[in-house]
Amino acid sequence: MHKDGDHIDVTEEEASAGTKNNGVRYVLAISLFLAIGALSLMWMTGAVLN
Repeated sequence: MHKDGDHIDVTEEEASAGTKNNGVRYVLAISLFLAIGALSLMWMTGAVLN
């Protein structure tokens, strides 16, 4: 961290506390595809039964 007057510069690693978490990306992608699949299945089942 470098302070220059009122301006403070921090590196990307310092700002993120050294963690790079990609797990959220995978959870969102999987849940999106599961939701699309579930809604499509309900839609197709309703169309077949009518």
